[in-house]
Order: sequence, then C-alpha cells, then structure tokens
Amino acid sequence: MQKIKSLMTRQGLKSPQESLSDLGAIESLRVPGKEEFRELREQPSDPQAEQELINSIEQVYFSADSFDIVKYELEKLPPVLNLQELEEYRDKLKQQQAAVSKKVADLILEKQPAYVKELERVTSLQTGLQLAAVICTNGRRHLNIAKEGFTQASLGLLANQRKRQLLIGLLKSLRTIKTLQRTDVRLSEMLEEEDYPGAIQLCLECQKAASTFKHYSCISELNSKLQDTLEQIEEQLDVALSKICKNFDINHYTKVQQAYRLLGKTQTAMDQLHMHFTQAIHNTVFQVVLGYVELCAGNTDTKFQKLQYKDLCTHVTPDSYIPCLADLCKALWEVMLSYYRTMEWHEKHDNEDSASASEGSNMIGTEETNFDRGYIKKKLEHGLSRIWQDVQLKVKTYLLGTDLSIFKYDDFIFVLDIISRLMQVGEEFCGSKSEVLQESIRKQSVNYFKNYHRTRLDELRMFLENETWELCPVKSNFSILQLHEFKFMEQSRSPSVSPSKQPVSNSSKAVTLFEQYCSGGNPFEIQANHKDEETEDVLASNGYESDEQEKSAYQEYDSDSDVPEELKRDYVDEQTGDAPVKSVSRETLKSRKKSDYSLNKVNAPILTNTTLNVIRLVGKYMQMMNILKPIAFDVIHFMSQLFDYYLYAIYTFFGRNDSLESTGLGLSSSRLRTTLNRIQESLIDLEVSADPTATLTAAEERKEKVPSPHLSHLVVLTSGDTLYGLAERVVATESLVFLAEQFEFLQPHLDAVMPAVKKPFLQQFYSQTVSTASELRKPIYWIVAGKAIDYEQMLLLMANVKWDVKEIMSQHNVYVDALLKEFEQFNRRLNEVSKRVRIPLPVSNILWEHCIRLANRTIVEGYANVKKCSNEGRALMQLDFQQFLMKLEKLTDIRPIPDKEFVETYIKAYYLTENDMERWIKEHREYSTKQLTNLVNVCLGSHINKKARQKLLAAIDDIDRPKR
Repeated sequence: MQKIKSLMTRQGLKSPQESLSDLGAIESLRVPGKEEFRELREQPSDPQAEQELINSIEQVYFSADSFDIVKYELEKLPPVLNLQELEEYRDKLKQQQAAVSKKVADLILEKQPAYVKELERVTSLQTGLQLAAVICTNGRRHLNIAKEGFTQASLGLLANQRKRQLLIGLLKSLRTIKTLQRTDVRLSEMLEEEDYPGAIQLCLECQKAASTFKHYSCISELNSKLQDTLEQIEEQLDVALSKICKNFDINHYTKVQQAYRLLGKTQTAMDQLHMHFTQAIHNTVFQVVLGYVELCAGNTDTKFQKLQYKDLCTHVTPDSYIPCLADLCKALWEVMLSYYRTMEWHEKHDNEDSASASEGSNMIGTEETNFDRGYIKKKLEHGLSRIWQDVQLKVKTYLLGTDLSIFKYDDFIFVLDIISRLMQVGEEFCGSKSEVLQESIRKQSVNYFKNYHRTRLDELRMFLENETWELCPVKSNFSILQLHEFKFMEQSRSPSVSPSKQPVSNSSKAVTLFEQYCSGGNPFEIQANHKDEETEDVLASNGYESDEQEKSAYQEYDSDSDVPEELKRDYVDEQTGDAPVKSVSRETLKSRKKSDYSLNKVNAPILTNTTLNVIRLVGKYMQMMNILKPIAFDVIHFMSQLFDYYLYAIYTFFGRNDSLESTGLGLSSSRLRTTLNRIQESLIDLEVSADPTATLTAAEERKEKVPSPHLSHLVVLTSGDTLYGLAERVVATESLVFLAEQFEFLQPHLDAVMPAVKKPFLQQFYSQTVSTASELRKPIYWIVAGKAIDYEQMLLLMANVKWDVKEIMSQHNVYVDALLKEFEQFNRRLNEVSKRVRIPLPVSNILWEHCIRLANRTIVEGYANVKKCSNEGRALMQLDFQQFLMKLEKLTDIRPIPDKEFVETYIKAYYLTENDMERWIKEHREYSTKQLTNLVNVCLGSHINKKARQKLLAAIDDIDRPKR
C-alpha cells in the first residue's frame, strides 16, 4: 500500500485526504462519479496478475519526492532506438499504470463511507467557524463601546498605584543599602565590646543582604568592604584567642568559641590556640628573665632584649636567681592552668552538645559536630605533653644558666623544692614523669650534694675531735620530729617554701594542685619565713638538784679550758652558711627553770651536741631526698657514711683495745668486726699525707675518705675516780645507740623512697651496721670493768692462801673481803657517775656483768695458780666462792650471776676420776690450757697417778693444738 501511495505521488496523484487539504472552498470539491468507478471496476482483473505487475515496477519509482520519472526513463533509452522495443516497453508501463490506477480505485471505493462521513464533519465545522466569526465581530464592537465608556483618568490612577508600589519597594531597598553602608560603625563598636559572635553574625547577615541587592552598582563596593571587615574581625578574634593563654576567662573564651563556630573554623581555632600557647610560654619566660636581668643590671640598655633566652639566663645574678625562678614557675603555672581550664571548658560543653544533639534530628549536622569535637579532643590531649615539654625545656635552660653549687644549702633546697613542685604540677598536668627536668636537676644535685657531704664529714670530724662528751640536755619527750629538719615528715609541704621553714598545715584532702588553685592563688607563691625559734623547743630547762650543782654546771660551760673555742660559737660553713650545731650556752642554761628537766629522769635521751648535729644533717639529707627522689640512693649512701663515721669514732675513742680479743670472751662479734673493717677500708683515710707518686685514681679515692678522728685531750679516760671516763663513755655509747634508734625509726620512710633495685643496700646497712651499734657496749664498758676492780691484787692475795689444809675451815679467806670491798667501791663510784649522767639499766647490767665475769675468771685463774691443794682446800675454795656470791647478790640485781657455773664446775672437777676427768676436759674447752694442766697436776697423788696424768696432759695438748 505504501508503494502505491508513493507511486501516485510520482505520477501527480493525491490521496483523498491530501486532495481535501487543497480545496479552497467546500464548493470546489469534486467527488469521482459513479461512471468512473464503474469503468475501473468493469475492467477485467486478475488480482494475482495485477499484483505481479505492481511488484514488477522498479523500486526507484517508490523513492523520494524529488525523483524525476521522465528524466529517469529518458536516461534509460539506448543509444540506438528501436521502435518496436519502445512500443513494447511503453505498453508495459501502461499496464503497470493501469494496475496501479485500478488498485487505487479499489482503495478509494473501500474508503468511500468514511470519506462521506468526514466530509459531513468538515461541513459542520465550517458552519461553526462562521458562527464564531459572528461572535468575535460582536465582541469587538462591545469592546470599542467599553473603551469609549472609561476615562483616561481612571486608567492613569491604576498606573500611578502600580508605580507607587514599585517606589515603596525601591525605598525599602535604599534604606537597607543605607543601613549596610553604616554597618562598619556598629561592627567597630561590637568589636570594642568584645562581642565577637554578634559582630560576625551581623557581618554575615550584611553579606547575605548585599547579595540580594547585588544588581545595584553601589553594592559591589560594599561587598568588598564587608569582606575586609570580616577578615579584620578574624584578626581581632585571633588576638582575643591569644589572651586565653595567660588568663583564662570563661565568658571571654565562650564568646571566642561561638565566634569561630559561626565562621565554621573551630578546628582552625584549636590549631591557632596551640600556637599561641607555645608562643606564650616563650614570651612569658623571656619577659620574666629579662625583667630580672635588666633590674639587676641597673640600666635600660636594650642589648639584653636582643639576646637569645639561653644567653639571657646566664646574666641572672645569684641574688635574684631564686626570686626569678619562683616568678618563672608562677608564670608558667598560669599558662598551664589556662590550658587546664580550656580543657575543662571543652569537656563541659562537649557533654552539653552531645545531650542537645541526641534530641535533634539533623544527622548531617550532628556528624560534622561530632567530627569537630573528636578533632578538638585529640588536639587538646596531644597538646598536654607538648606544652609540658616546652615548659621543661625552658626551666632546664634556666637551671643550666647558673652553677647551683654557689648556693647555700637552704637556698639549694629551696630551688629543689620549687622544681619538685613544678614536676608535681607536670605529673598532674599530663601524667608525665618529667624526665627532662629530673635528669637535669639530678646531675646538679648529685654534684652539689657530694661537695656538701664532704664538707659535712670534715665538719663532723672536727666536732668529734672537739667533743667533750657532755650530755646535751633535751626534754624527756624529745623526738626528732620536733626538729625543723624533720617537719616535712609531719606536715604538708608548703609550695616553694624551704622545708626548714614550712608552716603547719591542717589540709589533708587529696586534691590536685589544679583543683586547689583553680579559682585563685599559685602553688609557687613565696610565703613569709617562719623563725626556727618560734616552733622548735627541744632543749630542756635546768633541773639540777642543788644550787651548787647548778653553779658548777654554769662554771663548766663558762670555762675556756672545758669548752673548745670551736664549740663556743655556731660553726658557720663558708660555702653553705649552715649552723649545724645548736650549742647549749650559759644564757640558755640560766634561762631554764629547775622544774622542767632533771638529768636523772629515766626516760631522758642521752645524746651530745654532735649527735644532735648528725641528726640534723640526716634531716637535711632526707629533705633533699624527699624533694628529689631520683637521687634517693646517693643521699641514703651519704647518710650511711654519717652513721658509719660516728660509729667508727666511738669505737676508736672508747672501745679499741687489742687485749680485749685475747680474753676469748667474744666481746666483739664477727658482725661488728666486719662492719668496722668495712668502714675503715671504705671511709677512713689512714694515710697522714698524700703520696706524690700515687695515681690519679688513688687520689680520687682518697677524696672520698675522711681522716680517722682523734679523741679530744680534754677527755680524760685514765682516772679511777671517774671510773676511767665512764660518764663520757656512757654519753658517747648511748648517744650512738640513740642515733641507731632514730635510724630504725626512719627506716620505713627511707625504704619507701629507695628504688627497688637499691633496696638490698638499705637492708644490708640496717642489718650489718645500724643493728651493731648496741654491740659496742660490751667492748667499751669492758675496758672500764677491767680497770675498776684490782684483779691483780686479788691474785696476789689468793697466792698467799694455803690450800693444802688438813681440816675443813669455817672462815673464808681475806681475798674475798678485799674483792667485795672493790665491788662496794665500784658501786659507790657508779652512783657518783650516775649523778652526772643517767646510766641506763642495760649499761649498768653490762658493767656489773663484766666486773663479775672478770672477778670469777680471776678467781679461777687464782685457783689455777695453786701448787698444792687438799680436799679440805677444795672445800675452802667453795666456802670462799659461796661467801663471795652471797655478799655480791646484795650489791646487784643481776640474776643469774655471770660465770657462776664457770667457777663451781672448775672446783668440782677436782673430785673427778681419771675417766671422768678425761671426758670433762674434752667437754669444757672454755678453760685455758694452763687452768686444765694445773687441775691435773694438783690432782696428782690424791686420786690420779702419773700414768693417768700423762694421759690427761696428752688430751689437753690435743685440745690446745688446733688453737696454735
């Protein structure tokens, strides 16, 4: 069908629909007549033949409209024309045309009813159009009438109203533009009022409004001006942010954070804040040090301002060093406190924002806020260690700028206390152990303390050599905690106040420094010094029993011959300025009342001025150790040397006697001997002068040692009336025991600060040195016991006794009475000494034990000198010894009597048989070879023959051989 239509088009034929469109008027339309249709219909038809004719038509005839059929056919003609062929071809084309025409006619007839119907509809449409034309004509006519009925004034009124509305809108726009032009004035006022959020909010609103009126030419200039104003606000906001670093204000910081939040730059603000804190630390320390340097320089020379901080620190004078350090730490505290409060502010507001976000529904905004909060939190946490590191480096640089060895001890302790408090601040600030500061201050402290300790050891030697071993009267309730040097053990240390001058504090709350000083104050504030005399009251008042004793005591302290010149003044060290000894002056004694103290009080401690000096030194050492725990081992080692030297001096002055060990009584234990040997090898310099050929190492080792002390010539130990210096011996020995007790008291504190790896040293010091102090009593008091009784005279009296009597005697010998008189005299002298110095019960027992033991051994030695002895003589020996014991028990309370069995067993051994005596000799090796030999010789002839005698002597020789 499509091919037929295309072919009709090529032949100039049109479809019925296309033909209708070409009709000018309905009258010009021509419908094919019935004759034409009938003619076409009546033509013979063979549908198959017709279809074949149509199919035989060349395809080119069905191509585009621009196809020229005539031209195509003419071009197909051969160069030489054949009429017959042309006619045949023409007939063929006519047949094809007739087939197409017939096909078209069939199609037209097929669509005839639809064509008629459509034609009717077209006719109806034409009628409607004619009616519409009439209506339009009438409408135009009526519109012309209406136009002529309205006046020009009415239309003008409407136009003016419209113009008025436009002008009102324009006026509003102009007023808005005018307001925008004047915004910079209001912004300046808000910036002066530090209303940064309001200024930014106003500026952003103005920018939004300006974008609405951007079609005005004046707005483009205003836009650039507002942008400049916004940048200016950001600059001032950055300046306001920097003020937070030194003086945190909640309201101020809240405004700044709100402003940055409006700008959408909270992360940038946090980065800037950390830069400001770093800059604040540098500027703060520089300005503090510069102020002191310029103040001490006394001029306004600007050369110091051009120096680097490290070089500037070297210009700080010693007088201004500590105040400058305190102010430096105070300033740095303010910076760290501001950072601490900044973190508190963010934690508080993060919680509030989280609570408000959980109630909202804007998920995108919540995610952005959470991201910002996470970034800020991590930034602040990371900044803790960074800021503390900067603080440590600045303080370390300041410390290295001056040699701390030039300072006195109290000043050095003051410096350590400030640094210790700063390290405490750092630990609370970020949990850091302050490795930078610890290492720096530790090196300087160890060097300082070595020199200080060496000076104190030399000073201790001087005092020991000038000590007269007189009792230092302290109160009966004396405790080392009453001394200023030990106040730190009872009281909470006041920040940056020298530990020896700390006020009493009742605060026991476990609060951090940041919590304590968050609302005000400063942990490095220097408080007023407290005088020692206002709180320390350890010296006892005078308690002598009579005015004569009091006068004698005053004369003793007033006599130039009794008190060395060195002890009449407070020894002041040129380097440290310390006055370690609190001497008991005449004025001090006279100012005391008799009722306050008695030298004979049972519980009054026995110590000397030198002992008190050592205790004070221990307190000072512990102050340094408590302030700077990293050097605890070095300090405790030096403390042990103080005790070692004091113990060695007491032994050297009062206990060294080569004849002691020859008694075989074990007066000095192996532990004591080991301790004394160790002290002598490690601490005592036995060389009088330095050897010029000695190596450098040997010279360095000698620097660590101290010459052996020498007893003062004022101390007399050879007078029998004073029991050979018993009072001085008691004061010296018991002061050592008291010192050991104080070390025992301090052991828990020392153990708490001692590093774990060094604790074996501390345990060894206590177990091998401190615990041996009381063991010195035996060798020291043995010397007194050995001289208080005239044992040689007793031996002479015993040698004159005849022991080979033939009858039992009822009267004891004279030597017993002589020995008892010696003990009675010893008891009287002991009572006289006790009036000067309280003799503790352990001392009294040791003295009596030594004297009795020596007496009993002298008795055995006297019996061993007997050449001949009968059974009655042995009975007399028992009688003498029983008489001695009976009288002796009335003089002393010691029970049992020492070495009582030693004498009785020796007397009873005379009656043993040969076999029993041989076994007895092997079992009792406490007797000397001489005593055993004499026992065998005396028994010869009575119940032991010569053969048995030889056998027993051989047994004695076997026992004695390993001893040789």
